[in-house]
Amino acid sequence: MERPVGSKRVTLAQVAELAGVSVMTASYTYNRPRRVSDEARSKVLAAAAQLGYAGPHPSARSLRRGSTGTLGVVMGERLTYAFDDPQAVSFLAGIADICADRGYGMTILPITGAADDILRIRDAAVDGFVVWTTSDDDPIIAAVQAIKRPAIVHGGPAVHGLGLVSIDNRAAARAVGAVAFAGAKRPAVVSFPLDRNRVSGITRGVDTTAVRFPVTRERLEGYRQATEDTGIAWGEVVIAVCARNDAAEAESAAATLLTSAEPPDAIAAMSDQVAAGVMRAARAVGRVIPDDLAVTGWDDGPVAAELGLTTVAQSLRDQGAACARVALGQKPSSQAASWSIIRRGSTRH
Repeated sequence: MERPVGSKRVTLAQVAELAGVSVMTASYTYNRPRRVSDEARSKVLAAAAQLGYAGPHPSARSLRRGSTGTLGVVMGERLTYAFDDPQAVSFLAGIADICADRGYGMTILPITGAADDILRIRDAAVDGFVVWTTSDDDPIIAAVQAIKRPAIVHGGPAVHGLGLVSIDNRAAARAVGAVAFAGAKRPAVVSFPLDRNRVSGITRGVDTTAVRFPVTRERLEGYRQATEDTGIAWGEVVIAVCARNDAAEAESAAATLLTSAEPPDAIAAMSDQVAAGVMRAARAVGRVIPDDLAVTGWDDGPVAAELGLTTVAQSLRDQGAACARVALGQKPSSQAASWSIIRRGSTRH
């Protein structure tokens, strides 16, 4: 029997016919080989080779098994962010640890606000979802919920029916803010974006109720409490908003702040990368750290130790692993992830 002229794809039934076996036997050759004799298996594979049959389509096979063996990670960023951003790299490494242990693959689903974002979620051949920190109004949350597969959100928002892994960002920001702003007269914050528009800019006393990213909102709330604890009104605090967790953008924003008529004498940055940009800007204009400018970061990544940066320590790798466990069926823990303040030479003691 020759391959039918004009056929787009050889079927398993055609393979079975040429091999002289039942379709079930042909199917078991690929899906349950232990249930097929060596002779029958040889006939099926020889017929498949003759017809150019590559085997069952992976999606069809996954449907039969009820599992794809793959975990989906939804990143609200361009794909390169997953490899360039130290926070994302650490978080994904934690997910990969669990996937490797369970024999799972990992599919990164970049979400950029394009019209096909929802389709990408709906069409994903995955057994569960981990959603990287996103905004309260991100439509992908509803799309993930509608699929009714195990899912968990990292950082926020907290959504009914979905798990959540996060530290207490407000408490951590208040604690590190207390260190950053101790003795300061003109505190400032270099912030992550406020909403999905990712508009950069410099303002004062952000209305946190209008901030759509939960992590940004909670950290600003904590910094607000820290400044008010020192007797400084939140409305007087300068806030430079960065579109992304980018040291170069933070350096530019900090340069603007430090060359203004009333430059800050303390800056709390929402990541170590951002803080690194702040410190470069400070040195470029001759500010001595911490005498002229106290600086704090967040995450306690390798750059924090290199720069002697006071920061919030958290393990994004552990948080990624915790997310993966839940997305693969483990019951979520109600405990928040741990954090601590690491004091180094970038703040006044």
